[in-house]
Amino acid sequence: MNSQPHLHQHGAEIQEFGTVTQLPIALSHDARQYSCQRLNRVLADTQFLYSLYKKCHWGMRGPTAYQLHLLFDKHAQEQLELVDALAERVQTLGGVAVGDPRHAALITGVPRPPDGVEGVHSMLSRLLDAHETILADVRDAATRTAELGDDGTQDLLVSQIIRTGETQVWFLAEHLVVTPETGA
Repeated sequence: MNSQPHLHQHGAEIQEFGTVTQLPIALSHDARQYSCQRLNRVLADTQFLYSLYKKCHWGMRGPTAYQLHLLFDKHAQEQLELVDALAERVQTLGGVAVGDPRHAALITGVPRPPDGVEGVHSMLSRLLDAHETILADVRDAATRTAELGDDGTQDLLVSQIIRTGETQVWFLAEHLVVTPETGA
């Protein structure tokens, strides 16, 4: 008997990315294949949105730095929860969730931010643009997955991804509203 761990093990892939295994969930192979492809795109985008929120959180400047620092961290945490829900849905359908950030970078439609720090209004606009990119794709994916009978994916996309995204957009956009100063 030996308690030495077996280190540096490597093995062959047991399921290729882009394939789905047969699971008894009363949903056709084609529907599950399509849903996994769309979910992986949303998953990659959501992983990048999470990272974008953290980048903005760390690079916050100016008089609203503290409030936005906290807001961006809250939104990042909510996006991280969505990442897990999306990945688990892909796995539930018999697919393989995109988990490597380098792979996600190939799939995402969210534009890459500059390496440096932007001004606050630019950060807010960049986050809003990323949300809009994701929401447009998710709305289309929700419609198409519902047409294929994948109610579970459609429900996830609408009840979690769209609703969370819309709420986050609302809070971000309010920071770009110019209000008149009061004379009180």
